[in-house]
Amino acid sequence: MAEQGRLVDPEEALDRLLRDLRSRPEGLTDREAARRLEVSGRNELVRRARRTWPGQLGRQLVHPLALLLWAAAALAWVGGTPPLSVAIVGVVLLNAGFAFVQERHAERAVEALTEYLPPRATVRRDGEVRSVDARELVPGDVIVVAEGDRVSADARLLEGSVELDISTLTGESLPVLRTPLPGYHHGPLLEARDIVFSGTGCTEGEATAVVFATGMNTELGRIAALSQRSEYTESPLETQVKRVAWLIAAVAVTMGVGFIPLGTLLGGLTLADTVNFAIGLLVANVPEGLLPTITLALAVGVRLLARQGALVKRISAVETLGSTSVICTDKTGTLTLNSMRVVRAWSGDGEHDLTAPPAAPPAAPSDLVRRLAAAGTACNNARWDPADPDRRGGDPTELALLYLADAVGVPVDSGHPTRRAQFHFDPALRRMSTVDEVDDRLLLRCKGAPEEVLPRCSLVANGEGAVPFTEELHLDVAALIDRWARQGLRVLALAERAVAPGELDGLGREAAESGLTLLGLVAMVDPPRPEVRDAVTRCHTAGIRLLVVTGDHGLTARAIARQVGIGTDRTRVVTGAELERMPEADLDALLAENEELIFARSSPEAKLRIGDALQSQGHVVAMTGDGVNDAPALRKASIGVAMGRSGTDVAREAATMVLTDDNFATIVSAVQAGRRVYDNVRKFIVYIFAHATPEVVPFLLYALAGGHIPLPLTVMQILAIDLGTETLPALALGREPAEQGIMERPPRRRGQNVIDAAMLGRAWGLMGGTTALLVIALFLATLVQGGWGWGDSVSSGPLHHVWVQATTMSFLAIVACQIGTAVASRTERASLAQTGLLTNPLLLWGIASELVFAGFVVLLPPLQPVFGTTAPQWWQVALLVPMPFLVWGVDEVWRWSVRRRTAPVEG
Repeated sequence: MAEQGRLVDPEEALDRLLRDLRSRPEGLTDREAARRLEVSGRNELVRRARRTWPGQLGRQLVHPLALLLWAAAALAWVGGTPPLSVAIVGVVLLNAGFAFVQERHAERAVEALTEYLPPRATVRRDGEVRSVDARELVPGDVIVVAEGDRVSADARLLEGSVELDISTLTGESLPVLRTPLPGYHHGPLLEARDIVFSGTGCTEGEATAVVFATGMNTELGRIAALSQRSEYTESPLETQVKRVAWLIAAVAVTMGVGFIPLGTLLGGLTLADTVNFAIGLLVANVPEGLLPTITLALAVGVRLLARQGALVKRISAVETLGSTSVICTDKTGTLTLNSMRVVRAWSGDGEHDLTAPPAAPPAAPSDLVRRLAAAGTACNNARWDPADPDRRGGDPTELALLYLADAVGVPVDSGHPTRRAQFHFDPALRRMSTVDEVDDRLLLRCKGAPEEVLPRCSLVANGEGAVPFTEELHLDVAALIDRWARQGLRVLALAERAVAPGELDGLGREAAESGLTLLGLVAMVDPPRPEVRDAVTRCHTAGIRLLVVTGDHGLTARAIARQVGIGTDRTRVVTGAELERMPEADLDALLAENEELIFARSSPEAKLRIGDALQSQGHVVAMTGDGVNDAPALRKASIGVAMGRSGTDVAREAATMVLTDDNFATIVSAVQAGRRVYDNVRKFIVYIFAHATPEVVPFLLYALAGGHIPLPLTVMQILAIDLGTETLPALALGREPAEQGIMERPPRRRGQNVIDAAMLGRAWGLMGGTTALLVIALFLATLVQGGWGWGDSVSSGPLHHVWVQATTMSFLAIVACQIGTAVASRTERASLAQTGLLTNPLLLWGIASELVFAGFVVLLPPLQPVFGTTAPQWWQVALLVPMPFLVWGVDEVWRWSVRRRTAPVEG
């Protein structure tokens, strides 16, 4: 029964449908409707139960890197530094709260869908028409749909006819006619000509319809269910950061635990001493500044993209864009301007070029061109305000005809005060006609597809009246149409005939649209955005594959795609019907060919299916969309991109990024920004990791020497480096300009590690090792100069001050080497000469700030006992000066050798 969901066939014969619904044209009774409501439930979209907010917040607090920070906070507390422990906890809570807010914000697509449902519905109950709460509609109810109404449920028309805006479900802006049809209809339900759908709007007419589906059983409910089934997927960087966190944890725990037997058995230390220094090792290995640095760097990327017209709702999506390997783009408004213009016209006096912007007329438009434009103005339902372009609207094709009329000096009055009759546009007949009173006589004007209008024409207008539409002339016109079609132009034919005064009453469509006089043809195009071709070229250079997934006709999509550089004349076009019949294995094989494709007449499931198939092959997929029907695909894609101007609220809520200008070129700019952010994340990870070695090696030296060499650093000094001196330069590296050739390399694989062996070797071995040698050398030099000898105790007496001086110099040596590390980390391969020393002024400010912070730590009396520091001597400061240049110089030589080894061989 219908009360259990959609268990009836809405396309069966109308009498059988009424029988299965146990309904009749007069509607249900109130008592029967109340009974059915108990069974079928309310007519509303139900949101699936989600995780409660404590669970979502808790998940952010147990992120692997967050766990390491919790451990660092605990160790800081155990080490006797509660203030720093509190600071670390604050970092964890701040990051968790920020991520939690972002995730909650992305869960509102279903709530946005509910805005498409009207609060009230007009229904027949107990034999009378009344207004009821739309949530109380049930299958079997008979509803009344009139102009201006939103449809409350999926229903089959009983009588009357309406024009509907179903763009929320199909993505197409052209209103469609819905009228009762006799017999059966086979095909996609959305194309059924006698069914209206929940959430669509009635633009004209009035009809009654019997409800066969409510709530989640409607087409709108199906989209809501798809949106909810599309779960959140982690970005590549989020996945990699978790892997890095576990790697850091493994290294930290292994070194900390391994230090205990090493110190006790080889170093001869007490168990208490070894445990204390194991804590120091753990603190040295945990990069307390890594998580906030990554978060803030991504937030900077979000801010930069917003200035370029891309609003990113989840900060990790910035990095996802950088790894995008496939972009599935819509056509209208994204690749094109979404502004149809007439560019060619043909009439009895020949062909006319109207390409001068904005589709300006010839110097002296002929009377036939004016007559052609007047017919396009009359047979038209678009809105036109001559004084305010912002108040013009309607079907883009009809607006193009109004722009043509305005350009050639034909008056435009979208109110149509002289219209006497109208035959609505019929998608099956592909034509529309109106009857207007012109100079005390009636004229029928007809426009439509040439193959539908031309066979109904017997004459062709010319300058002297009309001539017969001979077979020879017909062939010439057909050749012209074919030539225009190959250029990707949309062609319309316009014709007219006189209607006798008494003929209008009872005039049928078939008779009315016959014996026409052909006025001419117009060819129009939705011009590609001028910047898209360059953006497409950048995609190709960057190894990004482009697929056009659109609700438009395949030939039109292919022509536009070809104009902007996507595909060729042989690019395959896959229709929605073909895709529905295509097995999964065939679709996988098709997508695995790595060719550019065009998917035309695509349904919501088609977009979702294409995205899933690409992601299963390891691709990072960016999917564009603007309609309600796009929401599931936008939610499921690696990066969902919604249109800000033409998009619906549902699409914007489901997407991760919103384009404020609806421009494909903005997507490409965002991809470049994402690559830049990812590169910069790698740069500051190298920078941060390079300081782990000089923090860890002193502990190992102490242990291996059995305590005969004092500890070169204190735990507080390590925390001052990790949370103080290195943070601002690391953030400045997050603003590093993009390296040359960033869009000339292929996208990285989704599973590619953000940290690789070469990166670790450079950070820990090359820069970190060089820094460790310099730090230990300065530490020992300070001890020896102060009178220390092998095995001397520094816990008390005059040597204690010498040891404080030595640890201060270890701290300052790491800070000095950080300057060289920061400059070297700015690039992975290029030299400093190519990058430019002054191209990142924020880094210079960051270096200055770390020098100021280090100066406070070693010079301010209140901070000296906290960090165990003292003021250095002049000769010690002099030894610090060359250290940044030594660290940078070693890395510069290494990068030079890499460039030399990987340079292409000439000849």
